[in-house]
Amino acid sequence: MTQREKEEKPVEEHLPEKVIFMNMCMLCDGDLVLALDKTGSSYSGTTFPGGHVEAGETFADAVVREMKEETGLTIYHPILKGIYHWYRDGFHNIGLLYRAESYEGELKSSEEGRVYWISREEYEKKELAGGMCQVLRIMDDENLTECFEELQPDGSYLEQLF
Repeated sequence: MTQREKEEKPVEEHLPEKVIFMNMCMLCDGDLVLALDKTGSSYSGTTFPGGHVEAGETFADAVVREMKEETGLTIYHPILKGIYHWYRDGFHNIGLLYRAESYEGELKSSEEGRVYWISREEYEKKELAGGMCQVLRIMDDENLTECFEELQPDGSYLEQLF
């Protein structure tokens, strides 16, 4: 489709999507990463801390707030590494993936689950929450910045990395 054809499309074909923004942060301390054993929700397993972006909040402020709420730590200079997104229940869910190495405070678990430091090698051996293998690839590969999880006709999801 040419640019002119796109511009001539009826306005209703360009309506905005309903979007939910979330974040996740891989906090590193040397060879250690901060793990969260998520419990009590449909998303369980070992993951990184994070959560939803609240109305009126910047993405950077949201990841700092979520890290403080779930770990007791204040992070500094989170770097946006990529996005992980999918469609579910009429919403485009967009997870912003951050990495940080500067922090202060005392580590505390929350109702989200237990948080603890673990070597990256041991982290990868844990029972990881859904999509975490792709998140780790985005964190490690400067050429990967996006993972799209597409619902298949059989109800499974196909994860595509870009």
